[in-house]
Amino acid sequence: MSSAARPSGACLKCLLVVFAVASALCVSGPALYWRFKKGFASTQSLSSSSHPGCAPCVCDCPPPLSLDAIAPGLLNLSVTDCGKNDPELSKEMEKHFVDLLTEELKLQEAVAQEHAHHMNATLVDAKRLASQYQKEAEKCIAATEICEEARERAEAALRKEKKITAMWERRAHQLGWQEA
Repeated sequence: MSSAARPSGACLKCLLVVFAVASALCVSGPALYWRFKKGFASTQSLSSSSHPGCAPCVCDCPPPLSLDAIAPGLLNLSVTDCGKNDPELSKEMEKHFVDLLTEELKLQEAVAQEHAHHMNATLVDAKRLASQYQKEAEKCIAATEICEEARERAEAALRKEKKITAMWERRAHQLGWQEA
């Protein structure tokens, strides 16, 4: 049944092409005719310049007709009206539409998967860097604690040393030593 519909569809396409070419010739034909006529007139006027007695021709021609003047309803046709009454053509066009939508959905799914893969890779990198920074921070905290303990020990040793120094100075003063 679809093989019988295809020749009529091909015939319809062929008729539309013939109609489009004929319409184009009807619209642009008069303009091309006058363009060529002017071109020939200008070459004739150049060749007739040796004949000074011949005056240029004055032509009072009507303007070429527009497509709307030739076929008033033609401009209102749209491609969506084509084959609207043919159920087999409608089914075929619907299949193409469904295929296009399916392909679009597959493409969107592929893009979403690629985006998710990229985001997962970025998340893994961020977690790895966060773990590395955490380890570095723990090392810094441990080193700071060690430095703080060493500073406290050094301060304790300094206080002890100052006490010992003060005791020796008192003994030296008791034994008669004077500062110079």
